[in-house]
Amino acid sequence: MAVPLPVLEYCLPQQWQLILLLVLLPLIFLLAKSWSRKGRRLHLPPGPPRLPILGNLHQMGALPHRSLRDLARRHGPVVLLRLGAVPTVVVSSAEAAREVMKTHDADCCSRPDTPGPRRLSYEHKDVAFSPYSDYWREMRKLFVVELLSMRRVQATGYAREAQVDKLIGRLTSAGQKPVFLEDHIFALMDGVIGTVAFGNIYGTEQFAHKKHFHDVVDEAVSAKASFSAEDYFPNALGCLVDRLTGVVSRRERVFRDLDDFFETIIEQHLDHSRATPERGPDLIDVFVALMTEHQGSPSFTKDHIKGLLSNVFTASVDTSSVTMVWAMAELIRKPAVLKKVQEEIRAVVGNKERVQPDDVPQLKYLKMVVKETLRLHPAVPLLLPRETLRDVKISGYDVPARTRLLVNAWAIGRDPCSWGDSPEEFDPDRFEGKDVDFNGTHFELVPFGAGRRMCPGMAMGVATVEFTLANLLYCFDWALPEGMAAEDVSTEEAGGLTVRKKMPLVLVPTRYKWHQR
Repeated sequence: MAVPLPVLEYCLPQQWQLILLLVLLPLIFLLAKSWSRKGRRLHLPPGPPRLPILGNLHQMGALPHRSLRDLARRHGPVVLLRLGAVPTVVVSSAEAAREVMKTHDADCCSRPDTPGPRRLSYEHKDVAFSPYSDYWREMRKLFVVELLSMRRVQATGYAREAQVDKLIGRLTSAGQKPVFLEDHIFALMDGVIGTVAFGNIYGTEQFAHKKHFHDVVDEAVSAKASFSAEDYFPNALGCLVDRLTGVVSRRERVFRDLDDFFETIIEQHLDHSRATPERGPDLIDVFVALMTEHQGSPSFTKDHIKGLLSNVFTASVDTSSVTMVWAMAELIRKPAVLKKVQEEIRAVVGNKERVQPDDVPQLKYLKMVVKETLRLHPAVPLLLPRETLRDVKISGYDVPARTRLLVNAWAIGRDPCSWGDSPEEFDPDRFEGKDVDFNGTHFELVPFGAGRRMCPGMAMGVATVEFTLANLLYCFDWALPEGMAAEDVSTEEAGGLTVRKKMPLVLVPTRYKWHQR
């Protein structure tokens, strides 16, 4: 039974009454605030029923972007799931994506702090996986200016041209025999990014162990994408499961291998006897200069350089390569489209040995082919997860702070509301006269995201994809191996952080004799 205040006057001295009130008032305020929130009924997004403990994890499937699209068809474009212990909202429409990445971008622009990305990014010293902070803003600015700005993209054109020349040479030497196109394209992308980041030493004898590094990068990408119990059960139970299943030991092994490689490269750049790069400082030279300027200060260290380099390789090489393979697969399945884009390129280029950088802006239909490829096959179909910083409303639903957000770019690119009656069909002509681009302003096409977390590597990635595809289509006529028909080319996907063709793309290149036209 409550004690009336008059009784307190007789039971307690006056100074103790004052102390008691000072203690009780904040407690009463907190309780009232808590009761107010509980009393305010949240209008949460709809979602499927959940299992105990697992929540909706069992519904994610091997290809989550497809499973989540199916859930969106049943429950609507904004779906609430509980993945283990983590509340997660999935958006699958252009309108909902606009609210997440534009209207409420400032409130939805952080990243969840999960163990795998944290470790492999040197405690979030990177750009892609780092939670939103002043540090992230500074690092992103540095990353864009030194590697990914349009000025830098144009300045590194020499790397693209050199690697495309090597690609053309390798395919020509195949002598009209079937080739695994993916291997050649991955080699090209590795060369482009490696040269831009490491300078002229990339590809020399100092990189004799490069093949091992490729394996490490593949492992790092796989480790970031693979299931970790601690991502969904951020407690002692999740940590224990990851240790028992080998997730933690695998992560540590990948981290050590990456760290050894990055340490070697940074030390080479610190060597004062190293020859001056022919084309000026490479990316690591710039980072090393920043580190030496701040020597003795924790503001920029070797770990910062390594964290940024982990983004360069685990993101850039894979995503652009996957896009080019999908483009060639779709073109070989549509001979009429393949013929149309080749005729455009050959008409523009004329009688030159290969496509030149100045030719690319004139290739309007090729750009439509790239857009259509990114619409159907975004390299990262579920954009990297976001986390809300504050309570927001998405499509009229309440989304509390610290909720994980997934944008299903794959589902948005195939939404009939945006793309008509045949959204699953590869048809570049759908962009004819349509002002839709992937630059973060048209939310029906968001392969690179939008807002503060938009992929900073978009300009360099697109420049490389367009220039490489233009040369593949100009320099070679393409056919399937004997006995295969266009309809035999599979579009089945293999899951991971990026989604690639499950079956390798095998094609027969025949050198185009431009001088005999």
